[in-house]
Amino acid sequence: MSKRVRVRFAPSPTGGLHLGGVRTVLYNYLFAKKYGGDFLVRIEDTDQNRYVPGAEEYIFDTLKWCGLEPSESVQHGGAYGPYRQSERKESYRQYAEQLVKDGHAYYAFDTLEELEKMRQDFKTEQNPSPQYDHSIRMKMRNSLTLSADDTKRLLDEGVKHVIRIKISENETVSFTDMIRGEVSFDTSTVDDKVLLKADGMPTYHLAVVVDDYLMKISHAFRGEEWLPSAPVHILLWKYLFGLENMPHWAHFPLILGPNGKLSKRDGAKYGFPVFAMNWTDPKTGELTEGFKEKGFLPEAFINLLALLGWNDGTEQEIFTKEQLVEKFSMERVHSAGAKFDYEKAKWFNHEWIKRFEVSGLRLEVDELLEKNGLTISNKDYLDKVIWLVKDRCILLTDFVQQSSFFFKAPEALDIDAVKPKWNETKQLFFAELIRNYELSASWDAHTLENNFKEIAAVNDLKPGELMLPFRIMLVGGKFGPGVFDIAELLGKDETIRRIQKALTIL
Repeated sequence: MSKRVRVRFAPSPTGGLHLGGVRTVLYNYLFAKKYGGDFLVRIEDTDQNRYVPGAEEYIFDTLKWCGLEPSESVQHGGAYGPYRQSERKESYRQYAEQLVKDGHAYYAFDTLEELEKMRQDFKTEQNPSPQYDHSIRMKMRNSLTLSADDTKRLLDEGVKHVIRIKISENETVSFTDMIRGEVSFDTSTVDDKVLLKADGMPTYHLAVVVDDYLMKISHAFRGEEWLPSAPVHILLWKYLFGLENMPHWAHFPLILGPNGKLSKRDGAKYGFPVFAMNWTDPKTGELTEGFKEKGFLPEAFINLLALLGWNDGTEQEIFTKEQLVEKFSMERVHSAGAKFDYEKAKWFNHEWIKRFEVSGLRLEVDELLEKNGLTISNKDYLDKVIWLVKDRCILLTDFVQQSSFFFKAPEALDIDAVKPKWNETKQLFFAELIRNYELSASWDAHTLENNFKEIAAVNDLKPGELMLPFRIMLVGGKFGPGVFDIAELLGKDETIRRIQKALTIL
């Protein structure tokens, strides 16, 4: 790279952070780290009508959980602040006014009623949604149709107005996308976007260009839904700063759900999360569940996101963050949409749980158990439990079912699974097993299993027919790790006590 790599994630604080937004963060982060550059977060809050309290804090909490924190932001500071667009308001008007002065933009004084009338008056079958463009602007109330004196008078009187870019007709605007190659647009299909609103706030179109220039952004990565805005942004770069200063662009593919673009509604409909962390809408009180609360490890979450639209050209699927930094390249990001598969997402999480050291899971599991009424004082014992059950857990929340019986005897036993084949012979077997276990000098899984099988053989019973009742006596149901491993960890007294209690019920 000839100049220092500087990339940005520029969210609007309007709600929870969707899968696609976190993937945009991830690709920005990986690219910056790969080239020793800077990753910054800029809050784009120019649309104050859509501002949602708490959304900005939520964004930073999410990035922290994911391990994708920026080097510059509202929270982290930096040499190119402010990093909140509403605090940069005064810097935008001069650029909008310069565009007017150079003939690339104009003042528009149309009222909301006049704009609505335009949409009705110029509606045709061929054009059911007329736009304020090259074919319409000369029929509207703006500085192109008004005299210079009238325009000055309206401005002096403080009449509400916006500044619109003047898009030429029949011009081809092109750029090279790092993922898609050469992309071209016919300006005849582009309307005269508002650049500066009546309240003095810039729209996204002006603000993103000005801020990317002032913050020395070298590469701008965003979702493909922004492609239609590209011709406006390219022209603004050309008019204000020169195309040679424009960042390299890449537009990421959509993340697809079961029916097209993945949406928040898909999560509610199909029962999987679409946000990184729980988000509660402050207006409606509606809770949208997140991957974190569902039981995903952040390492698994960013791993699965990385492969939603990218691969390194091999069959490898499990990547640490450091490996992703090393292997990531924009050339291997796909241009086609990537379908989100929740079952595959859970597979990633399962693989990561299996790979994790016990110490890396201890805090999360301890908190989960405590939330479920189990306060663990013996951390060494907890570590042994985690080691024993972790390979069976797909989500972190599975640790509750897979390990709670180690800390508290099951309140209910799945007797129905045992009762049909229960008989006096089996009752006597377990009574003898208790006596054997009481006298046993060794208490390890291997010895316990051997003794179990020896007693079964003497009583002409198949061990397989006795294993399920034994498991249910200790665990309460048909789950958990090896039953003799469970007994070893529970200890002699507790194992015998649970068998005795079960026999009184059976």
